[in-house]
Amino acid sequence: MREQPLWRPSLEQVAITNMTRFANDASSRWRRSFDDYAGLHQWSVEAPEEFWTSIWEWTGVIGTGSIDPVVLNAGQMPGARWFPEVRLNFSRNLLRRQDSAPALIFQAEDKVTRSLSHAELYRQVAGLADALQQAGIVPGDRVCGFMPNMPETVVAMLASAAIGAVWSSCSPDFGVQGVLDRFGQISPRVLFSADGYWYNGKAHNSLEKLREIEKGLPSLEHTVVVPLVSSDPDLSGNPGAERITNFMTDATQIDFVDLPFDHPLYVMYSSGTTGVPKCIVHGAGGSLLKHLKEQQLHVDLHSDDRLFYFTTCGWMMWNWLVSGLASGATVVLYDGSPFFPDGNVVFDLVARERIDVFGTSAKYIDAIAKAGLRPGDTHDLSRVRTILSTGSPLIAESFDYIYDAVSKTTCLSSISGGTDIMGCFIGGNPNLPVWRGEIQGPILGMQIEVRDDDGSVLPDEEKGELVCANAFPSMPIGFWNDPDDAKYKAAYFGKFPGVWCHGDYISITEHKGIIVHGRSDAVLNPGGVRIGTAEIYRQAERVEQVLESLVIGQQWEGDVRIVLFVRLREGEMLDEALRQNICSEIRKHTTPRHVPAKVIQVAD
Repeated sequence: MREQPLWRPSLEQVAITNMTRFANDASSRWRRSFDDYAGLHQWSVEAPEEFWTSIWEWTGVIGTGSIDPVVLNAGQMPGARWFPEVRLNFSRNLLRRQDSAPALIFQAEDKVTRSLSHAELYRQVAGLADALQQAGIVPGDRVCGFMPNMPETVVAMLASAAIGAVWSSCSPDFGVQGVLDRFGQISPRVLFSADGYWYNGKAHNSLEKLREIEKGLPSLEHTVVVPLVSSDPDLSGNPGAERITNFMTDATQIDFVDLPFDHPLYVMYSSGTTGVPKCIVHGAGGSLLKHLKEQQLHVDLHSDDRLFYFTTCGWMMWNWLVSGLASGATVVLYDGSPFFPDGNVVFDLVARERIDVFGTSAKYIDAIAKAGLRPGDTHDLSRVRTILSTGSPLIAESFDYIYDAVSKTTCLSSISGGTDIMGCFIGGNPNLPVWRGEIQGPILGMQIEVRDDDGSVLPDEEKGELVCANAFPSMPIGFWNDPDDAKYKAAYFGKFPGVWCHGDYISITEHKGIIVHGRSDAVLNPGGVRIGTAEIYRQAERVEQVLESLVIGQQWEGDVRIVLFVRLREGEMLDEALRQNICSEIRKHTTPRHVPAKVIQVAD
């Protein structure tokens, strides 16, 4: 029997998606004909001036100045300059809606739920932006958050961006040194911190860490504390800190500062194998356009939707999530463990708040599957139109699980990109079918190719490097403290000059979908055969006793041998029978070359 997709949109559904409406608008605007998504995508990479003009106009970006020229030096990577005559403010675009509908809905692990309307969010941002200006913060200054995923974090980010400051955040579960390794490089003048956070049923105090962080940041002038675990936190041990209610003013209007399209908005972090994390600087305009395009077209987000991504402030999906405000959507925030008091807590929130678009990690989906949860049977998930998954490749069995145990009617969109570009290279599409184990296709405006080590483009079905061969607005402005862009160029353009090499090992399928086989810098090479690590993870974690796995290539007797580390369910031990079962599963579904020479049990 011929293979069938797990989900396919009806003709009626396709007719009313934002993707279809955008394609029709662009066809009329530029007198183009798009027979299918492939044609639309081809136009988006071959005619960047037309495409990005349409994205700007269709999503209603608020800015001043001419959008012509769209791009200078379009053929240079890096070196292209987007919308050089434009000035805008990121926060103005996210705060365009000011009515009584909910802008933010928040739940912490302690079950306390609260919400802010669009009007209330605007007023809170006004008071905090005014306070930052009165504190002397000017465009380009850094404001940081050591914060849980809560409304005040969103308010602080929007207030910073409103006056042109640069925002950077870490989640409060970071250790002191991890925070200093990041914030210490960018010399913030203001630091926001909650008094603590909830996780696994316990309140964790952040104020002791905060004292050490303050000592390690000599540039710091103001520390602002937000109550979460206590309504009246004791700041006697933090003499330099003040409560957010004392810091804010009663201003009700925001004096937005319009700045160049590529004015710095965020500093994000990407860990390497050595040294402190790379500080990646992203611009306001590029981040805004990237998120509007992905959310409105590829996720089909509407102004009456509720968007929830399970994330922390230390992951770029938090920044992506908050941008849902630019589409007028309600953004839902959760902070805490996804498994306390049990594995239903996330879906309790999804059902109660009637979420339209729900995002999470591939590891979470795998974990609830192994826990035997069937949220589609126990919760009303009829409103969930799209489920997003990222963080690591979503295995084929997780696709089966979603459509069996969660929802048969949702568009399951596995997405892949990174902090490096503030979004995706490849991802979902409401107009295309979902095939088992496959990402639906390339994102508009991204010329995705698969190349071998010599830089030659590979045909479909062959595995190679994920490359983006065209410039795009959300490329980083650069790295912090990298004045000649040497580190930036080495990170993405060192292997194939003139094109972005992302470090993912992928293949394009017969359906024009995409499979991510793992990181190319983690590709194993036993006996000269290139093996993606995700291929091994996918099979090892099919074994019931295996919760998580990690694979490495070890130099051994003149070759490379594969060593697999496994974390097992509580009470399980790795005996010879289980080891053989794991190896047999890997051999059965891959090749003998994939079978590890050693399997080793580890704790957390």
